Amino acid sequence: MTRILVVDDEPLYLRLLQINLSTEGYDVITATNGEDALELVSTKTPDLIILDVLMPKLDGFTTCERIRQFSSVPVIMLTARGAEQDRVAGLNVGADDYIVKPFSATELLARVRAVLRRTQALKDPNQGRFFTHGNLRIDFARAEVWKDNKPVFLSATEYRLLIQFAHHIGQVMTAEQLLVAIWGQQYKDDKEILWVSIARLRQKLEDSPHSPIHIVTRAGLGYLMPPLEKETLTKG
Repeated sequence: MTRILVVDDEPLYLRLLQINLSTEGYDVITATNGEDALELVSTKTPDLIILDVLMPKLDGFTTCERIRQFSSVPVIMLTARGAEQDRVAGLNVGADDYIVKPFSATELLARVRAVLRRTQALKDPNQGRFFTHGNLRIDFARAEVWKDNKPVFLSATEYRLLIQFAHHIGQVMTAEQLLVAIWGQQYKDDKEILWVSIARLRQKLEDSPHSPIHIVTRAGLGYLMPPLEKETLTKG
């Protein structure tokens, strides 16, 4: 059963979220502050986190940032603050989606299903298990990424974005193609979420984010992972 951690200090929202998610068959666990949420992420290993921003002890942004230090579990930020800078701040600390209160149960469940669907680790049994691109190595079976033989912690969305480039090595992918592939058709014009995610990915993967070799921009066209001499795909 898919386990969802809901973190919100407002009892009404916490109860409503728990009821709506449980009715859909999800195993729901709850926390009312960021510190308790961090403990549950490490001990209960949820498949998805719905995380409020304005909370006591640790706010949602700080909590998400700390989660990203040890987990790639998908995170949906939940807040009454709909300002653009808050949305960007959530993406910058590794959130996968952002919902502004008030929202309908239909919208919430649609977002939950979409995030879970797009963050499932996809593995083609006919492809190689490992992919190497310069100093970067991907283990498709374990959904792990290594740089210079050191683990790199990516959010689920960042990992999916990287896999798109690895699966289309040498091909320029437009912003719209990437947005639809990772976030869904409804995000096809939301360039901002892509810019933020690519910037975060470069910070984690590139030796020099301003002179990238793994994810390169083609002005006016899109992005690609260019072929390198040290590029391999192996079974084991």
